[in-house]
Amino acid sequence: MSSHREAPAISKDPVADSTDVYAFVSPDAPETVTLIANYIPLQDPAAGPNFFEFGSDVLYEINIDNTGSGTPGITYQFNFTTTITDPGTFLYATGPITSLTDSTWNRRQTYTVTKVVGGTSTVLSPTEGSSMLSCPPCNIGPRSTPNYPALADDAIYRLSSGEIVFAGQRAEGFFVDLGSIFDLGDLRPLSPDQLIPGMAAAGINAIADKNVHTIAIQVPITSLTNTISPPAATDAAAVIGVWTTASRRQVKLINPGTGTVTESGPFTQVSRLGSPLVNEVVVPMNLKDYFNSQPPAADSQFAAAVEHPELQNLLPVLYPGAFNNLKAYTAARADLVAIFATGIPGSVIGPSFGFGTYQGGKVIAEMLRLNTGIAPTNGTASFSTLGLLGGDLAGFPNGRRVTDDVVTIELKAVAGATIPLVDKSYVPDKAVSAVTQDVASNPIAYQSAFPYLGNPHAGFSNPPATPPSN
Repeated sequence: MSSHREAPAISKDPVADSTDVYAFVSPDAPETVTLIANYIPLQDPAAGPNFFEFGSDVLYEINIDNTGSGTPGITYQFNFTTTITDPGTFLYATGPITSLTDSTWNRRQTYTVTKVVGGTSTVLSPTEGSSMLSCPPCNIGPRSTPNYPALADDAIYRLSSGEIVFAGQRAEGFFVDLGSIFDLGDLRPLSPDQLIPGMAAAGINAIADKNVHTIAIQVPITSLTNTISPPAATDAAAVIGVWTTASRRQVKLINPGTGTVTESGPFTQVSRLGSPLVNEVVVPMNLKDYFNSQPPAADSQFAAAVEHPELQNLLPVLYPGAFNNLKAYTAARADLVAIFATGIPGSVIGPSFGFGTYQGGKVIAEMLRLNTGIAPTNGTASFSTLGLLGGDLAGFPNGRRVTDDVVTIELKAVAGATIPLVDKSYVPDKAVSAVTQDVASNPIAYQSAFPYLGNPHAGFSNPPATPPSN
């Protein structure tokens, strides 16, 4: 979770495993949208000597649909190159790394950004400084990376066509009680009412001290919507759909004599992510790998899993007597189809709200949809980590910010909180208000400016103490 190890095949290929996608109007630069795609889940900061890195054999892409077709109108492609400075040592760092060009960084990563529009590809270059885009190293510790914030800041680049880009290790901003949720659907605060009762307790953020690899790009809104000025929230052009993919070559040959690897053939998609948790907990096991290979425009084949989600049937069983109204509701879940697959009409959000996140068409396409005309609410009274369910129109499922509690939002939605948006006769069970994973985010995982996810946890000091049980 959100999509960490969400399918059998991709769980064995972490460098191609997309974990989270974020899309939001930048709070400190509201004329832009920030798109973030995270990869390589559940990184232990101290996992040396072979620290984490992007795959130089993987094509990473962030796709934007600005027509409602379920196909990309704009794609940003990221290709990484790994350079070994000193092949005669096993060390990642042979001394303190104080700059992105230090020879003491023994396994450097650089990358290119290519923008694809209408079949035309343009390689984007930084506007100043080096012509090469560099990732920062992993955050090892005070001797190997003594001034990590400076290294990370130096890895933020402004590109020739107006974008700002960063690629490298970050603190994991997603928060989830993995240990509880996957233990037969338990929610620690509600544990006494579970089918197999336990003790009530606060949730535990299982990934609070983990890192992730981030590709972040900040783009002028007008470059995404193809409008002269940023569109109003009521303008159909304001809505974009976003998803990320990772692809590998079709053929991989290993020479048993030398151990060298040769790859050939076209790239084939092996990972895909838009809205959080869809492949994780909606798509059935036998279709998970297949879902990762498919484009959003082909998602009508998965519609039944969204219309009749397995978790809706499990909740009344796991919490006897708490979800009787949900148990009796057998209609297709049009609310979930809107959230995940078509976008939410403005009339559903409110009578005077205009376009919502609906893109005007009827194509079933799972994407993270964002209305770029809705202003950020960070720092205002209307901000809520529960997004639309908390009355905050700038939060998930209108795009997704790094601090949005998407697990609780989606649990409440599946439990029936959003059914009245499409069926006024339905009354949610009282238990819906109590549904929560009760997990707080780790404040050090965020920063107020691009790339918004905080500097990664250092291996030397993580975890901060030996658990008492040891």
